[in-house]
Amino acid sequence: MTKSLLLICLVLAVAPGCTFLHKSSKPKENTSISTETAENFRKRWVEKRSADLVAQGTAAEAARTQADAEFREKYDFSPLQTKR
Repeated sequence: MTKSLLLICLVLAVAPGCTFLHKSSKPKENTSISTETAENFRKRWVEKRSADLVAQGTAAEAARTQADAEFREKYDFSPLQTKR
C-alpha cells in the first residue's frame, strides 16, 4: 500500500505539466507594479527631502526643485524610466 502510494506520487510529480519541472528561466515582471512602486518611492523621497530643506530655511519651490535634482543624481533616475 505504501509503495503504491509512493509510486503514484512520484508519477504525478514527474508527469507533464508538473510545476516543479517546468519553471521558467526568467521571473515574470509586472512592469505596472514596478513602475508604480518606483514612482511612489520617488514622490515620497522628494517630499521628505523637500520638507527637510524647508525646515532648514529654503523656499518651498526651490526646495522641491533641489530635492528633485538630488533624487535624479542619487538614484540615476529620469521620468522616462517609469513610463513603459
